[in-house]
Amino acid sequence: MVARQQQPRPRSPGRTAPSRWVGLLAAAGALVIGALPAAAPSAAAAETTGDDDTMTIAVSQPVDSLSPFVAQRLISTNILRLSYDFLTNYDAETNETIPGLAESWETSEDGLTWTFKIRDDVTWSDGEPLTAEDIAWTYTTIMEDEAAAKANGNFVANFESAEAPDPTTLKITLSERQATMLALDIPIVPKHVWEKVDDFGTFNNDKDFPVVGSGPFTITGYRPNQSVTLEANTDYWRGAPEFEKLVFRFIPEKDAQVEALRSGEVDLISGLTPAQADALQGEENITVNTASGKRFQAFTINPGARTQDGEEFGDGHPALKDKTLRQAIMRAIDKDEIVQKVYGGYAEPAGGYIPARYERYAWSPEGDERLDFDVDAANKMLDDAGYAMGDDGVRVSPDGDRLKLRMHVHNNRPDYVSMGRLMQERLADIGIEVDNRTVDPGVLSDALHNGKYDLIFTGWSVNPDPDYVLGIHTCDALPETPGTMRGDAYFCDRKYDELYDKQLAEDSDPEKRAEYVKQMQAVLYDEAVVNTLTYSNLLEAYRSDVIGSIQVQPDPGGNIWGQDGHWSFSMATPAAAGSGGTGLSAGVMAGIAAAVVLGVAAGGFFLWRRSATAEDRE
Repeated sequence: MVARQQQPRPRSPGRTAPSRWVGLLAAAGALVIGALPAAAPSAAAAETTGDDDTMTIAVSQPVDSLSPFVAQRLISTNILRLSYDFLTNYDAETNETIPGLAESWETSEDGLTWTFKIRDDVTWSDGEPLTAEDIAWTYTTIMEDEAAAKANGNFVANFESAEAPDPTTLKITLSERQATMLALDIPIVPKHVWEKVDDFGTFNNDKDFPVVGSGPFTITGYRPNQSVTLEANTDYWRGAPEFEKLVFRFIPEKDAQVEALRSGEVDLISGLTPAQADALQGEENITVNTASGKRFQAFTINPGARTQDGEEFGDGHPALKDKTLRQAIMRAIDKDEIVQKVYGGYAEPAGGYIPARYERYAWSPEGDERLDFDVDAANKMLDDAGYAMGDDGVRVSPDGDRLKLRMHVHNNRPDYVSMGRLMQERLADIGIEVDNRTVDPGVLSDALHNGKYDLIFTGWSVNPDPDYVLGIHTCDALPETPGTMRGDAYFCDRKYDELYDKQLAEDSDPEKRAEYVKQMQAVLYDEAVVNTLTYSNLLEAYRSDVIGSIQVQPDPGGNIWGQDGHWSFSMATPAAAGSGGTGLSAGVMAGIAAAVVLGVAAGGFFLWRRSATAEDRE
């Protein structure tokens, strides 16, 4: 065995020393937030939250499941991150890998065997000890049970075995090298509870409270489509959180959510529009947080829905199989116009698939490969390809099909609605008629999975390691049968797949891996099936008379909601106890300071990935 460890180095207050090899695996889907009209004035806020040690967070997305094996929506996975621990975690300020349940790790010379030293001082919330056997059982269950693999199966696809030779040793054997071994974003569950479950596909973990977990908070209540309640785990090994209770309250309307924040009915909201953020700036007892964009807004073009076996289905416009038409569509869209008119400048035009926030993997087209806004160039492309302009101003394909395209847009996303209108106008300039279908997200999801669309809006939150969001565009992500796809586009390209395999196996040279990732983005861009439009800023607001301090990630410039860890809530301090600004709670700081930071060989960044569904990524 070749030990790959790093001794702690001096660190700034509130920051854990980083390892040499860090990152993220991710993706995800993003939270759209709203609120019901406030039923009571600010003075009644205490009746809503109960006391000053309760934080109420408004969420517009209902929970899909509280099972770590099944849950995919952002709201659900964020709650589960508060409730269950992971093998490793990520520094709240730097996003660098720090120990989690694993205190240290080493890997064999060939990179196929990983051995983790597991902490011996962690207990489940029911008092039972957490051991390496719980971790091995969690991973093995995902490997062996198809239903249990729904949310996190991609993490263990290369696993030959996961074993626990003793209570503090976890041994993982791989079939191929895997560059994401310090980014296994799998909540560890208690074997003594979950081994009694008969069907992992239907068990939602929402009947017996409190839910047995090991994270900084314990789930103590759930009212479907209303709220989820968590209470602080006073025995949490990093130190007990200072907020005694968290309430995630389902409030679907954005504007009403802002009023609920103003009235004190809720304490934290996310997903603000620029107008809402501007309106809240400077209001008494409200702090607005503007984070650099980790999310892209996009639309995908239906190139012809098909299964992995090549069975075609759906009714996508046949002309969209032509790359020339897809590229002309991109050349007709003015991304700078979208940034200004839709986001009021709180965004930047998108180039590649990975937001510019992540410098290592970010890519932008150059020279002749650019599909910049140019209506004249787009019209010439279509003229040269034989798309004749009709008397009514709508083109006809060489096969005689009129270019009338259905565009599915989420009706609960004001930014998408506005973008859809702009796109409808711009595509008319090149002879494409758009049937703008602004619909409920469920209707949009059905259209996607049935292949019954032409253009469809999408978007993902991307974390520092892009493996997951890149993986949803491999040929393996195509549906086995109609309705079972795990991506948002019927994209399949063998060159892309080869590059994906190379980046996943490249665990020793981070720059080489980054080059593979950039080449993958170039393929996506050129094929113009998956089309990014903007990277929008993350706009959030909270009540500073309730929340004294709350951690952003990374720090500075980071976000509160949807972090690559549980830090925003586990580190938050009530206003009565805090001094304002961001920072660690005393208990959590002590726990982190006690951790020994260990790493693995030569550079790179790995962080957690987010899986998602069509409903939650928009």
